[in-house]
Amino acid sequence: MTETARDLINHLTVDNELFAYVDLSRMLSPAQLSRLPYSIRILLENVARCSPESLPSVLARATGQGPDCEVPFQPNRLMFHDTTCLPALADFAGMRDVVAELGGDPQAMNPLIPAVLTIDHSVIVERYAEADAVEKNLDIDFRRNSERYRFIKWAQKSLDNFGVIPPGTGIIHQMNMEALAQVVWESRTEDGQRLLHPDDMVATDSHTPMINAIGVLGWGVGGLEGQAAMVGEPVPISFPRVIGIRVTNALRPGVTATDLSLHVAEILRQRSVVGKFVEFTGPGLSTLSWAARGTVSNMAPEYGATVVFFPFDNETLSYLELSGRSPALYRKVVSYMSAQPLWRRDDLAEPQFDELIELDLASIEISVAGPHQPHQRQKLSNAAASFRQEVMGDGKLINAPAEQRFLEPSFGEPITHGAVVISAITSCTNTANPAQMIQAGLLARKARQLGINRKPWVKTSLSPGSRVVADYLQEANLLEDFSALGFDLAGFGCMTCIGNSGSLEEHVELFADQGLKGVVVLSGNRNFEGRVNPKVPAGYLASPALCVAYAIAGTIDIDLESQALAVGRDGSLVYLRDLMPSDAEIAAEAARVVKPAFFQQRLAKVWEGTHHWQSLSAEGSVQFPWSPNSTYLRRPQYLADIPAEPKTSLAISAARTLMVLGDNVTTDHISPAYSIPADSLAGQWLLAHGEDPRDLNQYSTRRSNHEVMLRGAFTNKAVKNRLLGDQQPGPGAWAWNADHSECLPLYEAARSYAAQHTPMVVFAGINYGAGSSRDWAAKAQALLGVKAVVAQSIERIHRSNLIGMGVIPLQFRAGQSVDDLQLQGDERFDFLGLDDLDVGDNRVDMLIHRANGTTRQVELGVRIDSTQEVRYLVNGGVLPFVIRKVVKRTRQRV
Repeated sequence: MTETARDLINHLTVDNELFAYVDLSRMLSPAQLSRLPYSIRILLENVARCSPESLPSVLARATGQGPDCEVPFQPNRLMFHDTTCLPALADFAGMRDVVAELGGDPQAMNPLIPAVLTIDHSVIVERYAEADAVEKNLDIDFRRNSERYRFIKWAQKSLDNFGVIPPGTGIIHQMNMEALAQVVWESRTEDGQRLLHPDDMVATDSHTPMINAIGVLGWGVGGLEGQAAMVGEPVPISFPRVIGIRVTNALRPGVTATDLSLHVAEILRQRSVVGKFVEFTGPGLSTLSWAARGTVSNMAPEYGATVVFFPFDNETLSYLELSGRSPALYRKVVSYMSAQPLWRRDDLAEPQFDELIELDLASIEISVAGPHQPHQRQKLSNAAASFRQEVMGDGKLINAPAEQRFLEPSFGEPITHGAVVISAITSCTNTANPAQMIQAGLLARKARQLGINRKPWVKTSLSPGSRVVADYLQEANLLEDFSALGFDLAGFGCMTCIGNSGSLEEHVELFADQGLKGVVVLSGNRNFEGRVNPKVPAGYLASPALCVAYAIAGTIDIDLESQALAVGRDGSLVYLRDLMPSDAEIAAEAARVVKPAFFQQRLAKVWEGTHHWQSLSAEGSVQFPWSPNSTYLRRPQYLADIPAEPKTSLAISAARTLMVLGDNVTTDHISPAYSIPADSLAGQWLLAHGEDPRDLNQYSTRRSNHEVMLRGAFTNKAVKNRLLGDQQPGPGAWAWNADHSECLPLYEAARSYAAQHTPMVVFAGINYGAGSSRDWAAKAQALLGVKAVVAQSIERIHRSNLIGMGVIPLQFRAGQSVDDLQLQGDERFDFLGLDDLDVGDNRVDMLIHRANGTTRQVELGVRIDSTQEVRYLVNGGVLPFVIRKVVKRTRQRV
């Protein structure tokens, strides 16, 4: 600890024990502190404690007396889920190999901060609407993924500071809230003092800001950035602008946290909030429960905000008590938050923000979002019209002609476009919310009492965020009511929300192949086209209760506010209002069944896992014994042939266009997560290497095998290479080969350029790389040979991941787009100015050489947020940078 940091230390006593803490009041006056957003106060504490050399510039910027600056954030812990952690662990194993090959100590490659993996992204809704679906889905999960899971057990035994929450336990963000978050963290100073400080963290999932709901500062990072943080590198950000959302009044009866979160997504997506903090304030804040706050914070990436922060207050304290945290931790939290100006109270002055949005909670109305984007909020009464307009081109649905109807005798009635073919209560977004889960259960109970069921073509599933949810639903006898409508427990993982929805009902699957435009309704956070299921073109985000209602209706082509959704057993029409429980009913049931004992019992078993997990074994070792026959685990190709020293220049010359893409190309489009088709390039590779056609699995489970991932890149049906126009032979990305003589699947086309050592460029529109924090979206482009991306805008985490793989993220200047370039595909590009990159906005000139001999120069920009990003680019990415650093350190030690 530096002298500066020591000067800021104060002490407090908890349970007769002395603790040190970095005192914010020794940095700034009370008046200055009171004006700062609470999220910035926590950021200041982190810099003062971990990087005091940066404190003067950060303090100056915080108080408006200095320019923008870099903030070297040092998280005290890290979380992964399995589809990011498996590649990260493979990278760790690969980095140990490279360190050894370069003469360093491979055992020095270890996590330096606590890292926890929650295995939640692999289980698929294969079995559903049956009593033992959870067990059967876990059986299938372990049959397919046992090799991956044994690799995780190898990592448990071989790496320090690495823990695992096994499959079938819960979703990463809910496990973070329920089990891992401390709000106040304890560590040690260099001289051995016990030090209290805020619990701040990062995780390799874009929805990490859910933890902001209980006053913990944390956000999502790319897998590569997470790996760097794990070995002690800072997570640098530009000092954030903070948007305040000042809430007044309270939500009206029947309006849920889902409705609030969709409204916030709509208004913030209309603003520029990428890279900014959002913080809630105002008198209405006390009316929002911890669960409602979690629902809102979870949606942060859907509008690009880094965090959506709710300051610590009495509601946070109530949650710590409800969730069974220890009395000792409770007292530490009370003492620390009382000593620091971090406890929001209604009688204190509200902070000042860079921008302020006024939001009257009483103005929020019941909503859904769709059919393709989380920010496409629709009034409930407008859902049908939005489907007609956005998906059908305003075609009518109910009175569709015979050729647009699909009939299977067991259904008893025809289905047509707009049929709800999947209805899933899924994801941490809403299944962390007891009020909403109980609301859905009580609605199912009333439907059951009236003799109402779901439509037979709707695939229904219930996959809560944790076992605690099932405990209190069981206590309320609501699991029986859910089951009666087909919403049996299917598992405890992301499942449908991440795209692991499994196959549709058998005949619906056939109808989809014949052109049925079905709909998925889910209580999740993303509904990009084809994300949930590649055969379902439209999706609507909705509260759990509305998921049940739409399963009963069986179609999106209904106004649930005014039209009957079913006929009861007595022949009477039944409306949504007849089934929806009152807020008083919900609150009474929640008070009765949501108990601290459930949280405590599950917390005691959080690391154990089911018998499936306990039966797996693996041996630890310094270096992992790669199997050449494995179809899941391959030594990473991007860690092959790394030289001891980085390259001397970032210059790109004589590059060619690989693809020209449109707007809103997400990481789902770039690196899909859905099932691997047998007739795809990836499927054919797996079959050729001995895989059973039943077990090709998801792309998300194959991310530690570059052979599969490269063949799957950009294969989403919605991807169109605009360079080809009408000449694109099929769905997914195709491209011209290197001599511009043949149009090939992207993987094969890219290989032809690579064979000539020709660098490639991808052009795109706005929001390039939106969606999940998927490092393979960057890895795939780097391994295909892409050296630069040029887009109108690039989402924050994808931009970070591109830099983490050594790919330059360039942006058009305002008013420019790729359309202005009139590319033909035979141009060559030089990029001038890449060797002069520095923190801030950098000018890079793109020189276009056309086949007819003419040239054109276009000014581009590249934003660099920190000197660390420059180091990563110079080194060819995060991983080579870390490898060289470890080799240098351990060689010196030897």
